[in-house]
Amino acid sequence: MKKLISIVLMFTLMAAALTGCGSSTQAQTTDTQAVAEAQEETAETPEAEDPETEQAETAQQTDEAAVSETEAEPEMEDPAPAEHSDVLVAYFSATGTTKGVAERIASVTGGDLYQILAAEPYTEDDLNYNNDSSRSTVEQNDKSVRPEIGSEEISLDGYTTIYLGFPIWWGEEPRILDTFVEKYNFEGITVIPFCTSGGSGIGRSGSNMESLAGAGTWLEGQRFSGNVSEEELQSWIEGLK
Repeated sequence: MKKLISIVLMFTLMAAALTGCGSSTQAQTTDTQAVAEAQEETAETPEAEDPETEQAETAQQTDEAAVSETEAEPEMEDPAPAEHSDVLVAYFSATGTTKGVAERIASVTGGDLYQILAAEPYTEDDLNYNNDSSRSTVEQNDKSVRPEIGSEEISLDGYTTIYLGFPIWWGEEPRILDTFVEKYNFEGITVIPFCTSGGSGIGRSGSNMESLAGAGTWLEGQRFSGNVSEEELQSWIEGLK
């Protein structure tokens, strides 16, 4: 009987031992899985940045970019005001003849050039002096006509001498010259008229414009052919002094 009890007790202890071992192994396995999952979550979760640190880094980057841009861009200086000669050669030329003479006078004197352009350019038909109804004929027969100037306005400040050129139309200056001299103030300026023509002299053109301008010192004008040389112009200019 005692031997039987001993055998039963031994089996009972062995069963208890096996059950405890299984529980311990299961608990150990569970703990190991928990640690692994915690490590995995830690690895996938980014670290939160300190907002103040982030703002400070952004401000520093902005300051560095501003300094870099300042160093890269040179300082812009205000452009110096444009200087011009004290001599102006202003001219009106419908066919280009007077223009050529004006350019030679500018070359001799070192003066600035200013072309008086008509707002409505003159065509070949407009210049037909054989047609009593042509534009130029009608304008020259009416001293009150003032053709509009199409070129940009010019300041006469700083000019002391103006050579004023034009072709002769029907014995006088074209009416657009009257528009020009009435538009500007020639006070303190010496005005020297010159003209081009096939044969007609300057006539009363200079006195006409002087009366319309009402200011300035007007010298006697001179007529030139279209092929006048710079040497001839130089001799004429020297004779004015």
